[in-house]
Amino acid sequence: MTAVVPPARPATGLLRVRQYARAEDGERLHSLLWRAGEGWRMISSAVLGGGIGERSWVLNAQVSHGYRRTDPDRHLAELAADAGARGPGVGLMTAADVQAYGHAYDGGVEAVATAGLGVCGWAASPAEGTPVAARPGTVNILVALPVALTDAALVNAVATATEAKVQALLGAGYDCSGTPTDAVCVAARVPGAGDETHAFAGPRSLWGARVARAVHQAVSAAARPPA
Repeated sequence: MTAVVPPARPATGLLRVRQYARAEDGERLHSLLWRAGEGWRMISSAVLGGGIGERSWVLNAQVSHGYRRTDPDRHLAELAADAGARGPGVGLMTAADVQAYGHAYDGGVEAVATAGLGVCGWAASPAEGTPVAARPGTVNILVALPVALTDAALVNAVATATEAKVQALLGAGYDCSGTPTDAVCVAARVPGAGDETHAFAGPRSLWGARVARAVHQAVSAAARPPA
C-alpha cells in the first residue's frame, strides 16, 4: 500500500492514524492504520485480532461494495503487513470511504469512526439471522484510553461506545441502531507498576463518560445525514 497525505485533523495525543491507498479489483481503496506500539490491551469484535489481548496496531481497511473474499482475516493481515505493521494487531473492514473518518478527543480519550450506512436498521428485528455476515457497510469505531482497564471495564467500554454510536446516528437523522456488520475496538494501557487499573467504564463513570462523548462526536462527524 502507498501512504497518502491525510487531510488536516485536530492535534492528537494517542490516536495518530495514517492513511494508505492501494489499487484492488480496478478500484482505488484506502485504509487507516494506527501503530499503537507496545503497552496496549485491546478488546475488539474485529474479524482479525478480536477478543481481549495485547495488540500493537489497528487497521481499518476499505473494501469494495461487492467484496466476496471468504478469508477476510488473511486479507487484513496482508494489508497490515504491506503497510509495515508488525506483531499482533486488530483488523477492521468496511465499504465506507475511510478518508471521511471522524476524529474526536475528550479528556484524554480519543475516538476514530468510519461510517458506511447504506445497509442499516435496528438490532432487534423479526428477520432471521444468518451464520454469514451481511455485505460490508459498517460503522467501525476505535477508541483509545490513556489508562488501564480491567477486563470487565473493557467490556463495559464496548457497551458505552455502542450506546454513544446509536445516540449519534439518531442525532444525525438515521432511523437505525447501526448496520449488520458494525465493529468496535477499545484500547487501554497495559498497567505498569503502581498504576491504577480502573474497574468501571459505564457512561456515568469518569472514563466511560469521556468514551461516550468522544465516540458520539466521532460518529456524528463520520455519519452523513440521510437524504
